[in-house]
Amino acid sequence: MALPLRSLSRGLASAAKGDHGGAGAGTWRLLTFLLALPSVALCTFNCWLHKGHHERPEFIPYHHLRIRTKRYSWGDGNHTLFHNPHVNPLPTGYENP
Repeated sequence: MALPLRSLSRGLASAAKGDHGGAGAGTWRLLTFLLALPSVALCTFNCWLHKGHHERPEFIPYHHLRIRTKRYSWGDGNHTLFHNPHVNPLPTGYENP
């Protein structure tokens, strides 16, 4: 059974004409201004309230983490590409700041 592609495409094209979205556009505009933007503002305020320096956890040398079977090809071979000495420990522990 062949699909009537011409009538399908004409139906979709005729739906594009008109008042640029109809009632659905108004609903999404209302949701954007009354739900999405206040939610983003609330999350931003929450992050601002809880900003600050957090203590790093105690280093526990688990044998299944931080396994180095070969050296990295950059730097000294022990630091990952995006290494942060305040957050990421080496296999032997945290670096001294």
